[in-house]
Amino acid sequence: MSDHYYLDDVDKKIITILQQDSRISFSRLAKMLNLSESTIHMRIKRLRESGVIRNFCVDVDLDRIGMNVLAFVLLKADPKKYEKVLDTLKEMKEIYEIYDVTGEFYALLKVRVCNKEELAKVLDKIGNMEGVTSTYTMFVLRTLKEKKLIFDQGESSTS
Repeated sequence: MSDHYYLDDVDKKIITILQQDSRISFSRLAKMLNLSESTIHMRIKRLRESGVIRNFCVDVDLDRIGMNVLAFVLLKADPKKYEKVLDTLKEMKEIYEIYDVTGEFYALLKVRVCNKEELAKVLDKIGNMEGVTSTYTMFVLRTLKEKKLIFDQGESSTS
């Protein structure tokens, strides 16, 4: 038995449009898809209740507000202290994402800060945490691709 939610073409079209403008009105969305407003309302409600749509949010360009230093940190930890390390990392505002990964390292962290000095402080804090045995940091020079849209126009259409 699968716990995946089946998305039909209408669901995909709704998600595509909402990803581009989550503030769009139900009536405008209904007109765009040639559906009733109540159909749109029920579809979005079902997508939210099923957990497919988790949130409606604003995509902030962090570079434009001075958060232009991005780094990824690979982390090794004492297995007995790993959960405590993760709990501490989750509380750090500079860490935007944490992934539990396979391979030589235990976790991958996405760190965003204003400048290199702030990055150095964050890396020192992580490296000095009880349970952290080593880190490997990659400073991002430029972002070549950052996909935020799940479906593009082509994927959501019935071609």
